[in-house]
Amino acid sequence: MTRLALLTLLGLAASGLSAVSPLGQQDTFQNVLSDKWSWEDCGNPTDPVHIKSIEISPDPPVPGGDLTVAVIGEATRKVEDGAYADVVVKVGVIKLLQKEFDLCEEARNAEVNITCPIEKGLYNVKHTVTLPKEIPPAPFRVSVDGYTVEDDPLLCLQLQIDFRKPRRAL
Repeated sequence: MTRLALLTLLGLAASGLSAVSPLGQQDTFQNVLSDKWSWEDCGNPTDPVHIKSIEISPDPPVPGGDLTVAVIGEATRKVEDGAYADVVVKVGVIKLLQKEFDLCEEARNAEVNITCPIEKGLYNVKHTVTLPKEIPPAPFRVSVDGYTVEDDPLLCLQLQIDFRKPRRAL
């Protein structure tokens, strides 16, 4: 999987930390599920950041095509520059990537007008990227464990995305 595709998946997690426009108080959103992708906020209730919703377009995503990701997330405490995420990408039991990312730096590089520190509040971000056409037809699992600059838990997000083509009915 190329860096761009990984950053897209990481963006699903990091986007919940920051946004272009804060939102007012809203009800908690449920996880979005489809037959080709799903996500889960696996954090503890005391974690400073929680993902409320993730929507993608097109659904399902298409290798080589544009992918627009819209995320709503809530920060219950200020997130300082230096927050980071440990990201693991797997296909089955095969680990494709295990890397640490600076969340604020990745947000700046995505050019979505995000700046750290991120104040307490509910946020919305929308970002479009082009997925590499070389993404293999396989189910991917992405684990994102975020940490504050003090190394305390920040967020937990599990993503699953299946790039296999559907089987034809007989």
